Amino acid sequence: MEKVWNLKKQGDLHEVKRLSAALNVNMVIARLLVQRGIKTFGEAKSFFRPRLSDLLDPFVMKDMDKAVTRIEQAIENKEKVIVYGDYDVDGTTSVAMMYSFLRSRIEEIEYYIPDRYSEGYGISPRSIDYAVENGFTLIIALDCGIKAVKKIADAKERGLEFIICDHHNPDDEVPPAVAVLDPKQSDCNYPNKDLSGCGVGFKLLQAFCRKNNIEQDEVYDMLDLLVVSIASDIVPITGENRVMAYYGLKKLNTDPGIGLQTIINLAGLENTEITISDIVFKIGPRLNASGRIEHGKKSVQILVSEDVEKSDLIGEEIDSFNEIRKTLDRDITQEAIDMIDNNEELKSMNSAVLYNRDWHKGVVGIVASRVTEQFYRPSIILTESNGMATGSARSVRGFDLYEAIGKCSDLLESYGGHMYAAGLTLKIENIPAFRKRFEEIVTDQITDMQQTQTLEVDAKITLSEITPRFYRILKQFAPYGPRNMSPVFVTEDVYDAGTSRLVGKNQEHLKLDLVEPDVNSGIFAGIAFNQSDAYDLITSGSPFDICYSIAENEYRGKTNLQLFIKDIRARDIF
Repeated sequence: MEKVWNLKKQGDLHEVKRLSAALNVNMVIARLLVQRGIKTFGEAKSFFRPRLSDLLDPFVMKDMDKAVTRIEQAIENKEKVIVYGDYDVDGTTSVAMMYSFLRSRIEEIEYYIPDRYSEGYGISPRSIDYAVENGFTLIIALDCGIKAVKKIADAKERGLEFIICDHHNPDDEVPPAVAVLDPKQSDCNYPNKDLSGCGVGFKLLQAFCRKNNIEQDEVYDMLDLLVVSIASDIVPITGENRVMAYYGLKKLNTDPGIGLQTIINLAGLENTEITISDIVFKIGPRLNASGRIEHGKKSVQILVSEDVEKSDLIGEEIDSFNEIRKTLDRDITQEAIDMIDNNEELKSMNSAVLYNRDWHKGVVGIVASRVTEQFYRPSIILTESNGMATGSARSVRGFDLYEAIGKCSDLLESYGGHMYAAGLTLKIENIPAFRKRFEEIVTDQITDMQQTQTLEVDAKITLSEITPRFYRILKQFAPYGPRNMSPVFVTEDVYDAGTSRLVGKNQEHLKLDLVEPDVNSGIFAGIAFNQSDAYDLITSGSPFDICYSIAENEYRGKTNLQLFIKDIRARDIF
């Protein structure tokens, strides 16, 4: 599929020059900073040298004082408390963090993760029944609860109180909890609206420590859990989130908790510099796998473990769940792709709504993402659960999936989500009507640009500009993530050095050796995954343009810079 290369705005030239002089960096680095809203020496210093002292005052968040007071009351009165959270990475890290902090302060405390299949997302009636029947009086709910108005009202009537720590968008009415911590509330003045669920829990613990004269280091010691949630939940890594991610990665790389160390070992990341990308692709999926295949409580068990042997045993289970998850993911994705490729009607559509009663519910979200990526269209993957069709939806850049699904609400039993991802449930007999209407809505609203994959390019540079000093500064832009992605560059008119070749089991990748004409800057190594179709162009002797990011590649004990090629073109497209 052809991609569009979109060169970002290059920033005000005067601001770029001024910053370049102030920092003594070249114009490319200065331009990258200005693109990220960094225009002064002070802002650059905060960006490159994050400090824990830059974290925001937790008591600015609405209801924070009430939440702290209620926990103090529970400790003083020796109440029975449940720490409750969702079964994904953000939920399980949130629960592990809160439980680990409170278990030495509250004698009767448990954690509760709902079963994905029998209870579903959010506050479940079964959990409320369990709490009431067993004498619990307080539930601290993390990464969920903001929309559970009726459930929490009913629980309150039964003598069960809630503290909500959520980061999802609230409805007009919020639950009648003792305290509702959610920076997205319209009347909450907390500046950082992009905390993960675990981040909201972290701010509560920060506030509790401050009020009770407890060293903040006790909370900072759990930043490894927090960075796993930040990376896995794909929240913006800017401002306060960047500070927490920066120090969380330091902790993860130098002194991770016992459970996380087990996961790190299983992921083959020991003795490496763990990055946000490693969390997203290697650590997070393992923690997610237990909730997808068996039960999310396994992830909490390993994250709160204080015994290496027990942690390793749980880790083996979790790793086996991940292997099952990968097999299901691969097989179901291929079935879904084949379903479209082998059906002319489905192939010609602007959307994909696919159903198979035998597909595993735990991986439909992953499969929806893969189908969207493969065909670049809004995609919905459905399976059967409890006699209903249920599944996940994913969108393409710029298309409001949630709004489109909402226009089909009369055909649905329930739905929820946001612009790019959603979940939905409907009667099986309604699938054909839903598919037809959803396709009509997508066809009517989607633009040509939304149906074309776009590569956002930060700057055009020459290969000769990629010096050791340039890359040393570029590395300090990390940790990367939403709103601070790894910079993407374009270099025009490069040539094959004569040694580029096809690699991979099926010769599907390109290993490139690149040179610039009339520039004595040496040979630059590059790797282009799944771009073997560009081999003839590369080896034709003609110049071509490349779109890429820069990273270090370690091979046989040697570390070299390598260009990760995202796309190759025969001629300049700007």
